[in-house]
Amino acid sequence: MKMNALSLSTLPPRVKVCEMGPRDGLQNEAGIVATADKIRYIDLLSASGLALIEATSFVRPDAIPQLNDAEAVMAGIERRPGVMYPCLVPNMRGFERAKAAGVRALAVFTAASESFTKRNINMTIAESLAAFRQVVAAARQDDIWVRGYISTAFGCPYEGSVPPENVVRVADALAEMGVDEISIGDTIGVATPNQVVEVCAALEAHLPVERLAMHFHDTRGTALANVLAALQMNVAIFDSSSAGLGGCPYAPGASGNLATEDLLYLLNGMGIETGVELERVRDASRFISGILGRAIPSRAYQALEAQLARA
Repeated sequence: MKMNALSLSTLPPRVKVCEMGPRDGLQNEAGIVATADKIRYIDLLSASGLALIEATSFVRPDAIPQLNDAEAVMAGIERRPGVMYPCLVPNMRGFERAKAAGVRALAVFTAASESFTKRNINMTIAESLAAFRQVVAAARQDDIWVRGYISTAFGCPYEGSVPPENVVRVADALAEMGVDEISIGDTIGVATPNQVVEVCAALEAHLPVERLAMHFHDTRGTALANVLAALQMNVAIFDSSSAGLGGCPYAPGASGNLATEDLLYLLNGMGIETGVELERVRDASRFISGILGRAIPSRAYQALEAQLARA
């Protein structure tokens, strides 16, 4: 399928930005971030106007040591009206912990490639979907909002290219369960705009575009180009991570998520509304950068900080 010529008038006028930093961004950090610092980081992000901030994960404490303080984090953050704080849960045990912690938005995680799913969560795709079906049913009974992630939607580190029909098959299963929103992930950052158009077209033949989000990594520098391609396909929900934090321990060489600052700079420049204050996100990134003690990869952040230093 060929991309149409760019026309700003046909792009979505408003985009929902979904912040991944506190969970997806921090989970691969070697040094443990103190609970109080995680809470401060999330509270700074909450002040920016973000509609969704993925806060933590209720996995086994030994599985991801960085996130073994999920209850304390959720008890400590300031939950602002109008902001969702979804937490990743792998099974019913995680669901019960999250529910007890007062979580009102959940996320479940699978993939479009069998090899990745097996190495990531030690299940087949079918087994993961069976486990999530019970979680989603319980969540819907308690009026808890649910997001579904499909990783390796464009390429797998073990299998190579992933056919769009594999993505559609998993998305259909999640939609049938009653998942509210489905995030399509370029986990290892291999996607190019033509692939984004192809996958979006395949998905939109089955699901309302309003339920689709795109989650790009910038491993090969194509994340923003892929955002533009998805915008042309009327996608209006994008995942990103403040400062560009993150990666994937199961995807060798995968760099961080698309930086929230880079995404906001693009959208602001195109006149697309987000309701998010770039300067406030920079405050959160500046804080977490200091805690981690290293430079951060966001290009827009670096440029804006350099401009501030010269002022």
